Amino acid sequence: MRKDDILPELRQMYMSSPVIDLENGLNAARNLPKPVFELSPLVKTTVDRFKGPESDLLVKIYERKDRGDEFLPGVFWIHGGGYVLGHPDVDDGICEKFVLDANCVVVSVDYRLAPEHPYPAAIEDCYAGLKWMVDNAEALKIDASRIGIAGASAGGGLTAALALLARDRGGPKIKFQMPLYPMIDDRNITFSSHEITAESYKRVWNRELNMVAWKMYLGEMDSDEVPQYAAPARAKDLSGLPPAYTCVGQLDPFRDETIDYVARLAQAGVPVEFHLYPGCFHGFDAYSCDAKISRQARDEYVNAMAKALHS
Repeated sequence: MRKDDILPELRQMYMSSPVIDLENGLNAARNLPKPVFELSPLVKTTVDRFKGPESDLLVKIYERKDRGDEFLPGVFWIHGGGYVLGHPDVDDGICEKFVLDANCVVVSVDYRLAPEHPYPAAIEDCYAGLKWMVDNAEALKIDASRIGIAGASAGGGLTAALALLARDRGGPKIKFQMPLYPMIDDRNITFSSHEITAESYKRVWNRELNMVAWKMYLGEMDSDEVPQYAAPARAKDLSGLPPAYTCVGQLDPFRDETIDYVARLAQAGVPVEFHLYPGCFHGFDAYSCDAKISRQARDEYVNAMAKALHS
């Protein structure tokens, strides 16, 4: 590890993080302890199910207990995990923060994971979940004209893909997209993809983990067949997408693909705000949730969502 490159307040968390082996320890990685945080007494969480493309899907709904009858904006949140890990429970903390600080209702879907369910299972489940949220907006007391979509890592990749899919299928209408440090390029050809490796950063997401995860997600698909809804960095036309916010750590293998995507959104006329955090590795805001830089990053992207949905 190039320890001096990591922000000092993040180094202890880095050193205490487990080394993940997706090839030989996928089940162990899936069973790592989820982050522990204190549930807010102000937020009510309920669980529902709906019929997805191929199976029933679980959704978690987060809302203020004292919200009354007001129709609020809705945020469709997509958890991360390299398309092969994760569950909505892992992101309870950030979903509650959106509820309290962005004054909205959050819906989070338990989409199917690879390799058991390779592409397009995850994105089709997310699209079905977004449609379920909008179709049930009245019951959920959500203002369907103010819908945001958001997620981090693979959830960020699915967020970007969902924005493309909703545009190309003619809905649902999305007001704002927030693909945070998104996993959007299966080709692993950027400088940062070669820079952040298992040799230098073995305790966080790196090149080797990324390549294994993409292989699990795409299966036997040839590289020249990978569609934009699997890897949004491959999209040739980014026009007509909703305004966007994204961020990435400077020590993230996704740094350069994120920067390139931001530039291309701007060139396509899509309003976009972008933050780069020096000394921060992939998922720093979740790995070390109490660090000053993590709190800053969360405040900045939650506030951006609040501004977009309440403007």
